[in-house]
Amino acid sequence: MIAGVRARPSAVHEALLLWGVCFAAIVVAYLAITPYAKLVATLGFLYLPLWAMRRRGEDYRDYGVTFRRWREDLGLCLLLLAIVAPLFVLGYVAFAELLRVLPPGLSRLLAPYPGAWSFHLRLPDRFPEWVVDQLFVVAVPEEFFYRGFIQSRLRDAWPRGRMLFGARLGPAFWLTAVLFALGHLAIFEFWRLGVFFPALLFGWLRERTGTVMGAALFHAACNLGVLVLEASFYGS
Repeated sequence: MIAGVRARPSAVHEALLLWGVCFAAIVVAYLAITPYAKLVATLGFLYLPLWAMRRRGEDYRDYGVTFRRWREDLGLCLLLLAIVAPLFVLGYVAFAELLRVLPPGLSRLLAPYPGAWSFHLRLPDRFPEWVVDQLFVVAVPEEFFYRGFIQSRLRDAWPRGRMLFGARLGPAFWLTAVLFALGHLAIFEFWRLGVFFPALLFGWLRERTGTVMGAALFHAACNLGVLVLEASFYGS
């Protein structure tokens, strides 16, 4: 019992320490070497957890980087897309209309878009490059770091939770979503806190399948969907 009590703070402290180091590194990179901030983030997400993992003789598979349940990962990703995508498009239209009528200062605080919009369905320039970027540079590293490592270590400390559609969701699930949202403030854009809401779905996928691959696929698909909507509404 005493050993278990001692193990709990170490898991939480380890997760928060690595999150803090990664957050600080991104802030410094954004301020000092802005063009390389994304590279710093990607390397931090991929390699910072190795420091802790190697001490315990673990590897990436212990934190969900595996294709062992790829059919379930892919199926749930497609199911969530079928449910969420129409709702998100409707919400995006409503939000775009709201930005049109808000004062410019408030509009810029809530989103990076201008108030005026005109819809013409189009793909962003160099879309195939964006697919590679969003999957391998953004989604996989972020999902490994947040849902793979952070959420797993926090779950070691707080294993209990309520079952929801086959996934056990407890304090680790909620705190990981909060840290994910706060992490996006490293480049000082308030509107990025909105990523808290898709983070709930990413975290649910992680708990439901035991891997981060479905969450990474869904994460990349969401980001690409936003890029398509931006290009279609604002031409950028």
